[in-house]
Amino acid sequence: MNTFFCSDNSRKAGEDIIGSASNHQTYVLVECPTPWVSEAFHSKWVPENLRILVEEVKRARLPIKFLLIANSFSHKSDYTTLLIYQKQEGLSHGYSKREYRLENIQQVAAVVKKYLWGRNPSYEIESTATRDILVCTHGSHDKCCSRYGNPFHFHATTTVADLNLENVRIWKSSHFGGHRFAPTVIDFPEGRYYGNLDEELFKSILTRTGDITSLQKVYRGWGILPNSIQVLERELIFRYGWDWFNYKVAGRMIEPSADKNTIRAELTFEKPDGSQYNYQARLVKDETQTVKLKGSCNAKQELVFAKYAVASLWLTSTNFVTFSA
Repeated sequence: MNTFFCSDNSRKAGEDIIGSASNHQTYVLVECPTPWVSEAFHSKWVPENLRILVEEVKRARLPIKFLLIANSFSHKSDYTTLLIYQKQEGLSHGYSKREYRLENIQQVAAVVKKYLWGRNPSYEIESTATRDILVCTHGSHDKCCSRYGNPFHFHATTTVADLNLENVRIWKSSHFGGHRFAPTVIDFPEGRYYGNLDEELFKSILTRTGDITSLQKVYRGWGILPNSIQVLERELIFRYGWDWFNYKVAGRMIEPSADKNTIRAELTFEKPDGSQYNYQARLVKDETQTVKLKGSCNAKQELVFAKYAVASLWLTSTNFVTFSA
């Protein structure tokens, strides 16, 4: 009997989980009752036309991530929810949302195609939900997501109800990477990734209160930024506190070295009053944090996961907004 759990192994190694958030331009979230098989879109309730579309998108290597989602009512529901989150260009808070209420899951493929072709699909609704939080519970893909994801989904749903957060929805989700950080979460519309979560830290994230440095252990990074500079954003979160989550942000790599041991990165942000700040940083590969681990419970061999640290950080420009009397 295989008693290896990749999430336990990562925790034991003290892995720093920053820099592990996936970077996708578009997320297509399809409500579909569980159970899901290991390859989620081969599951019983997924129609052939949707399966074919997902395969076509994969072959074309488009920056689109398809996920199945479900909640406690998905089996009983007489409609299918389709959510499309699109990355915003330039300075942004993350992703913009389009929500569709369909009569059945067979309609999903046609609606998604219309959206991707730039047409206006039918069935769009205005939703009162302002936040969709996905918890990976895809145990058939990796057993850690069942062992830790399912209980966390239950507690997260309870926490949201206890806090009377009526505009927050908690969803079970198929695999989106990072099994070894289970329980792992994506918080939309921002597109921030978290892992190794517990109830208290989740409550802090929901309410944006408490010790900001507690994110050190659970923040995987912001999906709108390249992986290697997500550590820079975390550094600025610690400088600016929870206010940072109200800022619009954009980041880019300026100059990676040939061996990728050092990276010059830039991050620009705008405060709600319109003032802008630009930081640059030198990031270096941190050998003390770089680890060699199995990336999943079923992995045959260990992989090296390189980590970066902020070696130096400086403010390059500011643009304050002035108001005339």
